[in-house]
This record gives sequence, structure tokens and C-alpha cells, in this order.
Amino acid sequence: MGTTTPPRTLAEALRARGDESLAGLLRARPDLLSPVPNDITQLATRAGTRASVVRALEHLDRFALQTAEALAVAPDPAPYDTLLALLTGDGQDDGDARDDAGAAVTAALPGALTTLREQALVWGEDARLHLVRTARELLAPSPQHPSPTGLGPTVAEATAGMSPGRLQEILAAAGLHATHDPVSAVAALAGLFTDRTRMAELLDTAPVEALSVLDRLVWGPPYGEVTPNPTPPVQWLRDRGLLLPVSTRTVVLPREAALHLRAGRAHRVPEPVPPELVAAAERDPQAVDRAAAGQAFTALSTVEELLKLWNNGGPTILRAGGLSVRELKRAASSLDVSEPVAAFWIELAYAAGLLASDGETDERYAPTPASDEWLDLPAQDRWTHLATAWLAATRTAGLIGGQDSKGRALSALGPDLDRSAAPEVRHRVLALFASLPPGTAPDPQTLLARLRWERPLRTSRPGEAPPPGEASDLRSRLALWTVNEAELLGVTGRGALSSQARALLDEDPGEAAARLAPLIPEPLDHVLLQADLTAVAPGPLERPLADTLSVLADIESKGGATVYRFTPGSVRRALDAGRAASDLHAFLATHSRTPVPQPLSYLIDDVARRHGHLRIGAASAYVRCDDEAVLNEILADKRSATLRLRRLAPTVLAAQSDPGSLLEGLREMGYAPAAESAEGDVLITRAGAHRTPPRTPPAPVPEGPPVPDATLLSAAVRAIRAGDTAATVVHKDAPAGTTAGGSLPRTTPAETLATVQAAAMTGSAVWIGYVNADGAASQRVIAPVKVEGGFVTAYDHTADEVRTYPLHRITGVAELADEEPA
Repeated sequence: MGTTTPPRTLAEALRARGDESLAGLLRARPDLLSPVPNDITQLATRAGTRASVVRALEHLDRFALQTAEALAVAPDPAPYDTLLALLTGDGQDDGDARDDAGAAVTAALPGALTTLREQALVWGEDARLHLVRTARELLAPSPQHPSPTGLGPTVAEATAGMSPGRLQEILAAAGLHATHDPVSAVAALAGLFTDRTRMAELLDTAPVEALSVLDRLVWGPPYGEVTPNPTPPVQWLRDRGLLLPVSTRTVVLPREAALHLRAGRAHRVPEPVPPELVAAAERDPQAVDRAAAGQAFTALSTVEELLKLWNNGGPTILRAGGLSVRELKRAASSLDVSEPVAAFWIELAYAAGLLASDGETDERYAPTPASDEWLDLPAQDRWTHLATAWLAATRTAGLIGGQDSKGRALSALGPDLDRSAAPEVRHRVLALFASLPPGTAPDPQTLLARLRWERPLRTSRPGEAPPPGEASDLRSRLALWTVNEAELLGVTGRGALSSQARALLDEDPGEAAARLAPLIPEPLDHVLLQADLTAVAPGPLERPLADTLSVLADIESKGGATVYRFTPGSVRRALDAGRAASDLHAFLATHSRTPVPQPLSYLIDDVARRHGHLRIGAASAYVRCDDEAVLNEILADKRSATLRLRRLAPTVLAAQSDPGSLLEGLREMGYAPAAESAEGDVLITRAGAHRTPPRTPPAPVPEGPPVPDATLLSAAVRAIRAGDTAATVVHKDAPAGTTAGGSLPRTTPAETLATVQAAAMTGSAVWIGYVNADGAASQRVIAPVKVEGGFVTAYDHTADEVRTYPLHRITGVAELADEEPA
């Protein structure tokens, strides 16, 4: 009495857990909740399915995975001491380093087992540890899928199907007594390999070449090919069962023999402790924040310039989706960055909802209406918007230029760029940055080593081939891309995490913006005009000034100061946008800290005097001018031959090209024509007119089911418990008043309400009598979750789903029996 019976199955082990432990399992493995299991047995069955076990194994750290791998090659069940010996060795190795490693393993093993138990990968007490069958199948060795430990099959597995005569020959060659049956023969051979003294004596008689063969196989892979006439050393090993046949040309080193040669260790190097994160440099935290703020300002300027570049409608979309290589090169040239960096900014603007497809017949990329709202925000808020979008995005710009699983090139803004692991890797990389003191830059190699320990690299799920074209170290590549992109975006400065980024990781964008604001230079309201037809902006300009100046002049160079150059073409562009010469003179006089140079005034007046002297409209196209001499000059110019002009009247020429081509052609000839409407009015060309319809940013592709919240976990655990009770419930004796047909007694509405409310509060299940809208009566077992508004929402074990019942249709209610089934 009072002793606890050890669980015989995973379901019994889960049934013995508390509610908090079950909730922890569902939180760690949310795929078990889709849909909510009916009872504990179904939960255990689902936890043992291949897909779910694979997902759980992929989320283990290195040492927890090594522990599971050791259990996969241990007897089932395995005592704790056996598992510990597989991880530390049998004590035959000498050396302080080995002793220190053993002590670290001994200290870390209880935590690793706790993790495996919490995730329902291991169950049972320490005396009888069971690895779930599916995990054992995935991690145990086979000819097709060698064990991660490098161990081969046991003697019993390798000799299955071997003739009894051959077994007796092996026993004789190994110096063992003959047995009467194959089972005892296998046991005798396995006993020899696990006896350190006898095994050492046997190996002392082995040829040196045979020991060399064992050395090549001992740490895996344990399989080797042999010829029909093997060499004497190999034949010596085969005769004594140290190499057992798998096929006519393949032999294997049995597990027991390999463990002897390994001194009992399942792994060459157990890794119980995560690698230390080493600092590459220590810098002044304030200098880090200033450097990050400067890069953040550059990031904002780059994205703004990209939006301006595609303001009137960006590049067309490829038929397969995405941006062509030529358009990416053009954008990179305009932004003065490399193509991979340009791809990053384009993808970031897309992820932030600032760029999208316009959805027209001739589909193009263009800024969204949200981009105008973003441009009106303060600089610090614009940065937090970009950084937050980057942290959550699953689209991975680093893949651009590579190939997909079908060998097709991956293009910017194209399909197949989502990697669901990207947000988790970004957050983890930055969290490791944050774990160091402020101003400390981590060494990238130790950072990668730490990430590989936390999530050991897998080329694919256990037992499956890797996807074509996908590198095995995707997480490492994501981590390196994260480091580079964080520096570009201003999340880090000089290799260390900035204080504004630390606030962003704490999910406090307001604090991040507040820390960044003092470090970003205030926009200026003036420029410095120079006599060489340039204007120097000594810092960032206010938006209206920058927008107008970008129309009136061309950007010549960037850096600490931006240099704008005035040309006849740029002045004409401002006049085309509806500005008069007087407006331009006033604008320059207002915003220049230096006098307006005379050459610039002359340039504006000269272009304005010629602007609109020629008028172009739509016939196919026509040119009209009050000065007949100008039209004569155009007709006489050989460069006008491609425009195919002819005179319709003394002041009108007709062309067979469209108005746009005619306008551009005459401008290339040195004229300054203006376009006009059908009514004869000058058409004004304004920048920034093209916007997409309202668009939402691309939704990140989740990595598996979302983590459930506390409310869902609580309701799920209660439903599973109630289902487990209902599956084996013992019904109470019907109280007086029960009808002969066995129906529940009728209860008053007040009694019904009180009973279901109490059941909802305690998480218990009840029987109800229910009459549906058609008048059909039935009895049901329900686990109430919520009672409000005259309805009870409950998990109905009869229907195996969550339903809502009107209280007035419940004719009676009774509690379930208190006793549990045996």
C-alpha cells in the first residue's frame, strides 16, 4: 500500500502527470493540439507519430540529442547508470580531461533527461528509462540510416538469419565453448564482447593489420565492403565475429565490440555544456550607439531613395514572379550599393509593406499608400517600423541569386524565398549579442558554434533525404546573414548590439525610438548654393525641401554632405512639374544660406524662356509653334527623320510617333517642348503619382503550429482530462426520480446553471440530458469551459468536439462518479 506502480506505457506516464506538466508538453510541442486530443491515450499516440517526434528531436540541444541517441543504442528499458556509462565511458580512459568531461556529463544529464521527459520523448523512472519507439527507430542504426553515434547493430541483430553451424564456428574461433542452440550462441558471443578482460585477451592475439581495420570502423560508419576473397586480417576478424556479414559484400562491426573499443562511450566527444561565446572586441557603448544610429539613418535614406526611384511605377514583374536580374542591377546602381545589398533593401521595403505589386494588366512594383504614411513619421519611428518588420520576416534576401529545389534561379521579390526558421534565428542571434556586456562584439565563429549546439545541424529530418539545392547549414547561413543585415540596418554598430536594439528585443518599440531619437541628426531647412551650379546639403534635409530639390536638381554625390547639380534638364523637370521661373527663384532664395549665384539664375531664366515654346499634343502627335522659322529648322534637321514629320500648316507639324516619343526626340535635339492637353493647356507632370491599391505586408510563414496561449492550454488540458474520465467513467446510481428508461432526472434551471458553473470552475465533466431543436432527446458527457449569456460552451465527449448548448434545452444534469477505473 502507498507504493506507486511504475508506468507501463507512455499513456500511463502522461496520465500520472499534473496539469502544469501536461500544459508544458503542449506548449513545447504545439502540433499535439491540432486538433485537441480526446483523451490521454490519443495524446500519447499522437506524441509518438513520426512527424511529431521528428519535430521534437529537431528542437533539442546538442546534449539532449546525444542523450536520446545514447538511449537509442542502449537496452530498452535502460537504467540510469547504463545511460550515464554510455555518455561518460566505463572509466578505462585515463586523464584529467576525461575526468572533467565525465563530471560535466554527470552534472548535465539530469537536466537533459528532464527535457526529454517534458517533451514525452522519454518516459519511465530512472531504473527503467524508455525512449519512445519512434525516436528509437529514427536514431537507432540500420544499413540505410547509420546511427548518429556511429554504432552498428547488436550481435543479435547482425546474426539474425545466420546458420547455427556458422555461429558455432565463430564461437570456436573466438575460444568459446559450443552451445546447443543459436540463442545461447549469440548470448555467449555478446558476453565475450562485453567482458573487458576476455575481450582484451582476444584483441591481444589479433594481427596489427586487423586492429587497423577496427580503428577505421570503431567511430563509424561501422560498415565496410569486402571482396569474395578477403585479406587475412579481415578474415581473422570475420572468423571471430568481430566483423559480421550484412550482405555478400558488406560487413559490420557489432555494437558490443565497438563499445569495448570506445571504452564504453556512445559518442566520441559528449558536449554537455554549450560553447562559450567569446568577445571579439569591446567598445565604448556610446560609440556603438552612435555608429548604429548613423547606419540607421543611412538605412532610412536608402529605403526613401528606393521608394523615390519607383515613385512613378517601378519595374515590371516577371511572369514567374519577382524582379529581373537587369532591374536588380539597375536598382543597385541607382542606390550605389552591391546587388545583394540592394536585394536586401528591396525585400525589407516589401516586408514592411512599403512596396507591392500594383495589380494592373502590365503589372509593376510601386510604393503603397502606407509608404506615404511611413514617410511622414519621425525618423526614429520609421526605423522601428523597418527593424520590427525585419525581425518578423520569413522572406530571406540572402537566398537571392541561388537556386530553388527545381534548379530555377531565386529572384528578388519572387516566390520560394520564405524560410520559416529565419525569425527564430534572428531573435536568437540578437539575444546572444544581448547576453554580452554593452559594447561587446561577439566572435562570429563562437556565435555559430553556440547556435549549432542549441540546434544541432541536420541535413534533413532523420531518415529522410535533404531537399535538392538546400544547403545543410541553413541555420548557420541565416545567422551570418543576420549579423550582416543587423549592421546594415543599424541594429548593431561596430559589431555590437545597440541600446535601441536591446529595447526592441524587449518588445518596446517606443523605448527603442526614444533612445534613437537624440542620436539622429535634425533635418536642415537650408542648402549652400555655389557658383558652379551645385548646391551642398550639409546634412539631412526637411522632407519638403528635399522633395523639391530632388526635382530641381540631380544628386551628384552622397556622404556626410549631399551635392546637387543644376542642369537644363533638371530645371526643365521642375518646370514640367508646374513650377514657374519666379517660383524657383523664390524657393532658392528662401532656402539658401548663400546668395543665389548669377549663373544659376541665368540658367533658370534661359530654360524657362524656351520652355513651352513648342507644343506637342495627340493627333498621332503634332507640333505647333507660332514661329515658322523654328518649324523649318526642325524639318531641315536630319535627326528629325525618325520622327517622320510633315507640315500641316505654317505653324503645325504632324508626326507618326506617339506624343511621348516626339517629346523625347525633340528634347534630344536640343529643344524644350511642352506637352499640351486636347484643350490646348500645358500638361503638368507631377512626380509620385503612381501608388498601388492598399496592400498588407506579406504574412510570415510560421515554423509549425503557433505556441498556444495560457487560456487555450488550460481549456485543452481540462478537455483531455475530461475525455480521459469519460472514456472509463463509472456512472453514479440514478437518484430517485429517474425514469424507468434510465434518463437523467429533471433539474430546475437554477440547479442546472449552478451545476455546470461549478463544473466549469473545477474542470470536471457532467452528464446532461439535452433536447435539440427537433425535439430529439439524448444524453451527453460534457466538460464545461465557459457559461455565459444563457449558453454553456463545453467539450462534448459524445460528439468529440467543442459545442455550445442553450441552458434552457438542458433537461437535467448529474455529476460523474468520483472513482477512477482500475
